[in-house]
Amino acid sequence: MANMKQIAKMAGVSLGTVSHVLNGSAAVRDPLRKRVMEAVEAAGYQPSQLARGLRRDKTNMIGMVIPDVTNPFFPAVVRGAEDIAFANGYRLMLCNTDNDHSKEIVHLNELRTYLPSGLIVIPSNFSDLTAQAAFYRKAGTAVVCVDRLPRDWTGDSVTADNEGGAYEATNYVLRQGHTRLAMITGPRHLTNAQNRLTGFKRALQEKHIHIGPEYVQEASFDKHGGYSKALLLLRMIGRPTAIFAGNDMIAFGALLAFREAGVRCPEDISLIGFDNLDLAEMTSPPLSSVSQPGYQMGTAAAQILIDRVRGDHGPAKHIVLETALKIRDSVGVPPAEERSRVGSGARATRVAAPPRRRGTSPR
Repeated sequence: MANMKQIAKMAGVSLGTVSHVLNGSAAVRDPLRKRVMEAVEAAGYQPSQLARGLRRDKTNMIGMVIPDVTNPFFPAVVRGAEDIAFANGYRLMLCNTDNDHSKEIVHLNELRTYLPSGLIVIPSNFSDLTAQAAFYRKAGTAVVCVDRLPRDWTGDSVTADNEGGAYEATNYVLRQGHTRLAMITGPRHLTNAQNRLTGFKRALQEKHIHIGPEYVQEASFDKHGGYSKALLLLRMIGRPTAIFAGNDMIAFGALLAFREAGVRCPEDISLIGFDNLDLAEMTSPPLSSVSQPGYQMGTAAAQILIDRVRGDHGPAKHIVLETALKIRDSVGVPPAEERSRVGSGARATRVAAPPRRRGTSPR
């Protein structure tokens, strides 16, 4: 493989000129730049990013750490970040934490050895990045948090309007006539789950609707969490007529629970999610959901990071992107007996567990 000295000889220029062209460290006249690039192409030269990083204390790599590569929401965020990074001459290195903070720390420690120009993090469960972020910043590496915020985070961040989106979704369900609502929230230590629960409760409070604490169930942000908590809600006496799922993966699990319990959606129980994944249009029934702009979250985070790398030393930026309610077929009016109960002023009581289909067993 050719090296820089050979490129200089082929182009008939000094080694310093080759370095300036490849590293952008000084202006080079167009004729010389053209000769150097022609020699680079002819020789198939590929500069060592690690060697360049050692000379400049930074590589053109951007580290991105996400909690769950199998969650369909996160690839859109990654794609947005990668598009902006690539367009600006940076390359994205992806790490998956499995929502495990100890694994997250291992990735963050090892990423240091690659001398990244920046770091984009979607925090794991119970994440505390204070010490890690301080080390990266001291080394001149920008850090941006996306979607969720770790404990006591004061740095750059990009999130969606989780509270506003949940508030709008809950109000939509209320307008259909539901008064006995439940929520399957994500892990309550995560900021996005906290904010969605706040929006849900605010909408109920404004309509003077009070629900017991058992109508708010905490689950992992996945299908299994939604399935198990939906079964619990279906077995309640005074079961809800509508469920707000903390994300679409929870909602998909709830739909599975409905099907196994022989409960129709939305005729017997309504359901609304949060994320608006592509799969939401393909479920039966198609899932109403709050759309949050994952791709734009990724592009905004990468742009903040690149601006920091290029010398933006201003105060921390906190970008909150708007959400939008996507109405499909999973929310309807309450069952007739519930409308009759509400109309007569009867108080909600706990009712028997829903009937299971023949041949099914409790999970």
